[in-house]
Amino acid sequence: MRFAFSTLGCHGEPLESVLELAKSNDISGLELRAADDEFTHVGLTAAQRRELRTRIEDAGLEILAVSSYVKLCAVEDQPLEPHLELAFDLGARGVRVFPGDEVTGTADSPTPGEYRALDRVTTAPRDVHILLETHDSHSAGRKMAALCTLLDANVPGHNTKVIWDSAHTWSHGETPAESFALLEPWLEFVQIKQSDSTQNFRPVAIPDGDYPIQLLLQSLAGTPHPLSLEWELKWHPHLPPLEETLPATQAWLDSAAP
Repeated sequence: MRFAFSTLGCHGEPLESVLELAKSNDISGLELRAADDEFTHVGLTAAQRRELRTRIEDAGLEILAVSSYVKLCAVEDQPLEPHLELAFDLGARGVRVFPGDEVTGTADSPTPGEYRALDRVTTAPRDVHILLETHDSHSAGRKMAALCTLLDANVPGHNTKVIWDSAHTWSHGETPAESFALLEPWLEFVQIKQSDSTQNFRPVAIPDGDYPIQLLLQSLAGTPHPLSLEWELKWHPHLPPLEETLPATQAWLDSAAP
C-alpha cells in the first residue's frame, strides 16, 4: 500500500528537508500544505512552480493534494481558483478543501451552505479535483456521503472527490468499515493519525492511542487508495517530530496488516 505524508507535520521546513524525509522513509507521495509560511503557496511565480514540480517529480514523489484552507460551504467568498491553478501547475491530484458549513446539526435536508458548495463546484475549473476532507461540519462519513450524493444529482460530471480523514469519522461513531462503505464511490485517498478516544480523541503519539488501524487496513484491502499520515504537529506541539513518527507509523501499519 502506498504511503505518503502531509507537510503539516514538518511545517516551515524547506523542500530539501521534506525530500530527505521522504527518501529516508520509503514515501511515495506528499500532501503539500499551502500557506504563506510554507514553500507551497499561491503566490509562487510560474518559474517557482516549475522548479517545485520538477524537484518533487525527480524525487519519484506524487503530490496527492495541495492542502488549502478553503471552506466550500462558507458564506464568505473563498479563494478556490488560485489553489486549483496552483495544483494544476504542480501536477497535483487536486486541492484539499474543508466543508466549513455553519450548520453542524444532523438535519438530512441540504443546508444553505451545501447549496453554496454546489454553486462553487459548478463554476470551478475541472482540470484538477476538488478534494473534500471529512472535517468540521462533515466529519462523519454519513454527512459527507450525503453531500457527495447531492453533488452527483445536481452537478453531473463534477470533479469533486473525498479525502477520508479516518480519525474524524471514527470520532463520530463510525467504524472504518462503515465509513469506507459510505465514502468509497468518491474516495481519493485516506488520511491516518493516532488518537485517544479516552481523551476526547486527542491526537497522540503512535504507540499511545487506540485508533483501530487493523480494521481500517482490513476495509481497504485490495483497494488502490494511498494512505497519508496527517501528523498535526503544527496544531499539537506535544506530538513527537515527524522524523520519529514516520518509522513508527510504518511499524504500526506493518503490525496491523491483514
